[in-house]
Amino acid sequence: MAYAYTPGLKVSPGISLRKTRRLPLPGQILVKPGQKVNAETIVARTELPGHISSVNVAGILSIQPEEVNHYMLKTIGQQVKKDEVIASTNGLFGLFKSQCRAPVDGFIESISSITGQVMIREPQIPVEINAYIDGQVVEILQNEGVVIQTYGSFIQGIFGVGGETIGPLAMACQDPEDVLTSDKLTDRMKGNIIVGGSQILADSVKRAISLGVKGIVAGGIDDDDLRNLLGYELGVAITGSENIGITIIVTEGFGKINMAAKTFSLLKSCEGKKASINGATQIRAGVIRPEVVIPYQEVSESLVSDEEEQGQLVVGAEVRIIREPHFGELAEVLELPSELQKLETEAQVRVLKVKTNKNGEIFVLPRANVEIAS
Repeated sequence: MAYAYTPGLKVSPGISLRKTRRLPLPGQILVKPGQKVNAETIVARTELPGHISSVNVAGILSIQPEEVNHYMLKTIGQQVKKDEVIASTNGLFGLFKSQCRAPVDGFIESISSITGQVMIREPQIPVEINAYIDGQVVEILQNEGVVIQTYGSFIQGIFGVGGETIGPLAMACQDPEDVLTSDKLTDRMKGNIIVGGSQILADSVKRAISLGVKGIVAGGIDDDDLRNLLGYELGVAITGSENIGITIIVTEGFGKINMAAKTFSLLKSCEGKKASINGATQIRAGVIRPEVVIPYQEVSESLVSDEEEQGQLVVGAEVRIIREPHFGELAEVLELPSELQKLETEAQVRVLKVKTNKNGEIFVLPRANVEIAS
């Protein structure tokens, strides 16, 4: 039998996971090796340098740059408050003084007699990172971060927006074919991560945000609805930093696409359990998938394994197409020709023949355009 190996979206009821939690700059580690942590536990913290504001003191006081030090009321390193006078001329008989005020809170970082500019550094910005998942600290990255290990259910989506969030799972739909309409959302879902069926509607997202829902997981979303929610067209860059007040993960693709039965069943079985989700996505080099992690409360040591999973592509396997014009569609592998075939681009690649689940259409496409629908 012909076979090959290809990556796929993981949907597993039980898998060992490790998450590296790294600070943007060296800082302080707040946990110890072997310590059990909750997803909300702060594991490390640091402080980012504050923003620099440039003040043209020479221009404001109408003096020469080399005279700036003479008229400064503050020296390098001194703290200043917004609107506090930092430099002033003497005026005429104490009158008609020119004054220069600080535009922000901070401290004087530099005074230039060449440009006449004074640099004010705003206060440092505290940054804390949490564990993200319930688990155990298995490694300390000196002054940089930690590695957390857990065992639990794990689901990868095909696309997402919004960053990390944590909350209990709540079923908004009872069938993978159901559309997530706004009337399915209730006040009791505040602070929850809700699970829909085949499609997320824009009105549903807006209502979820108003209710204080933390995240939505469903089969698909219309690209026009997504564009309207974001206010701009998404490019090829990584997602996850969108500030729309909610995290959205779609497991199948764009449009109305039923959530895979295995995925829906697993999420439904975990209703009420704490989940950690992240919508960050990058399709191209350095692939990043949106994810749902549902850690188990108690883990037997014998269950924890670091084995890597391989996706075996065989005739009869179910795959998900990850390129247009059939992006997100599920299909069955009919043939796996061993010989290379030439594309319109003149590139020679391995291909496969598939039949889509949606309408039974049969066509040939590069193997790189599919992934195992595990």
